[in-house]
Amino acid sequence: MTDHHADDPHDVRAFFGPRAADWDSKFPGDGPAFAAGVAELGLQEGDKVLDAGCGTGRALEALRAAVGPRGTVLAADLTPEMLREAVRAGRDRYAALLLADATRLPLPDGALDAVFAAGLVSHLADSAGGLAELARVVRPGGRLALFHPIGRAALAARKGRPLTPGDLRAEPNLRPLLAGSGWDLVRYVDEDARYLALAVRRG
Repeated sequence: MTDHHADDPHDVRAFFGPRAADWDSKFPGDGPAFAAGVAELGLQEGDKVLDAGCGTGRALEALRAAVGPRGTVLAADLTPEMLREAVRAGRDRYAALLLADATRLPLPDGALDAVFAAGLVSHLADSAGGLAELARVVRPGGRLALFHPIGRAALAARKGRPLTPGDLRAEPNLRPLLAGSGWDLVRYVDEDARYLALAVRRG
């Protein structure tokens, strides 16, 4: 049994909705970490990228800068309050915002070059299904960055919880989960200052 939150979409909305208004002010120093996480995707000018579970859109400026004016940046979240905060912060100028569940995306197969997902994997009710859906919308050879601005141990300490072997984001658990969902894990970093799992779409 894993210790991640296997969340129903309604539970996710119930959790994040009331927290949306002060989300950015709670984590004011995360901007550079998000920019560094985006840089790991190796995006090219003109690429099409999705921020899956975008929250208040903290990665969107960096994603837009990476793909340039000819590129496409989409941002999906299932919590309306989070998207409203993204608009309030002016981040809708960097991306098209979609009220959508990352496990059922309104996108055709192979439409994207890459997906950036900060904190998403812990909140998927069906993690394998969610990762397979992300694989569906990414072209073969495209990339996925699973990111968090702090590492697993630091996050667990912040929440007053121990790290457990069943943690979905631990490399021994994540690698086979990604492999079964159409991804090859090519880079794994779990340190105090960030968590990053970079995967490449098979095919």
